[in-house]
Amino acid sequence: MTALLLALLGFLITFLAGISSIRSGSNLPFFRKKRDRIVRGWRYIFSAFLLAGVAFVLYKYAEPTIYTIFPPTPTITLTPTITLTPTISMTPTVTMTPTITNTPSITDTPALPASVLAQFQTTPIANPDAVFSPIQFAKAVDKDNKPVNPATEFKNPVGHLYATFSFDKMKNGTEWSALWYRGSDLVYFETSAWKGGTGGYGYTDWAPGADAWLPGDYEVRIFVGIQWMISGRFTVTGNPPLPTPTPSPTSTATSTYTPLPSPTITPTRTPWPTLTQTATPTVTRTYPPTATSTVTRTPWPSPTPYPSITPRPY
Repeated sequence: MTALLLALLGFLITFLAGISSIRSGSNLPFFRKKRDRIVRGWRYIFSAFLLAGVAFVLYKYAEPTIYTIFPPTPTITLTPTITLTPTISMTPTVTMTPTITNTPSITDTPALPASVLAQFQTTPIANPDAVFSPIQFAKAVDKDNKPVNPATEFKNPVGHLYATFSFDKMKNGTEWSALWYRGSDLVYFETSAWKGGTGGYGYTDWAPGADAWLPGDYEVRIFVGIQWMISGRFTVTGNPPLPTPTPSPTSTATSTYTPLPSPTITPTRTPWPTLTQTATPTVTRTYPPTATSTVTRTPWPSPTPYPSITPRPY
């Protein structure tokens, strides 16, 4: 195999050298140098084909020829001659049977409380093919019911909280429930007939008073019918704000002695009013004023004649 690889390598190098020599000789302007270079290139190519033939002979006939001169020696397979088998098997003579069996009081699969079952509006039949994604918690959802900045830890004041999820293969009209726990205490739940279609995004939300978010670990459980589907957990830290104190009503003293009503004076008879004659003034007729005579035109004064000339005395 080594000789075969060396022959192939020599064929490749010699062939490339011949091609390069022929190309470089073709570009020379001198006839002798050009001829020598081209002849050298063809020699390289001829040598390359010889090496190719050697490689073919090595590949086809070298191994069988070598095996005829040096026959292969069979490889010795080591087989164990002694198999150790145990002679004595120790078997216990007394089997200790426990007298007390520890039965866990809490099962791993959540179940619906009786108070929630009593609120069912439809027959609790679940679709066995329905699936829910892991629950994500956020203080807001977008128009597609997807959570905005989901988290698993919230600091007081929390306010309105959403538990979002994606679902598939649901059926409208199926009873579904969402239970909110603080530790092992059920603090809120909702149950109704499913109206969200067969697939998409949904949520359950809780918006209690600010003082209801006590610090601790919370869990939301989703049920379809009476079958538990998925649970999600989150943590609330910090103390909730204190509620505004409501003033307590003060006691009003009530009198124990009720005075007797005073006697009612009998009303005296009111005499009828006498008729009083009222003089009605007689309306005198007012005549309209007499018409004013039209102003007559005053004639122009007659012209005064000029004085006559009085002769002067001489």
